[in-house]
Amino acid sequence: MDNNKIELHKVNFEDFIKVVDCCKGNVYLETADGDSLNLKSKLCQILGLSTILSSAEVAEAWVRCENQDDETLIFRFNLYGELPENK
Repeated sequence: MDNNKIELHKVNFEDFIKVVDCCKGNVYLETADGDSLNLKSKLCQILGLSTILSSAEVAEAWVRCENQDDETLIFRFNLYGELPENK
């Protein structure tokens, strides 16, 4: 795994999508199977997440952000469960 990816750990995907919606740039979910979804797209959220994340737990998945501030948001959510404040 390269340094620009954040490994996901047992996240609440409803809250995770709330965090992604607050991101400024594109956010990609990448799996060990080679799937890559742009989570800023509502279509990918609906179709992709329902397929890839339908199991109770994702064995291996990473998030890659184009914007460093977004990476910080995702990291803090993943580690501490922090949701961004509504602005």
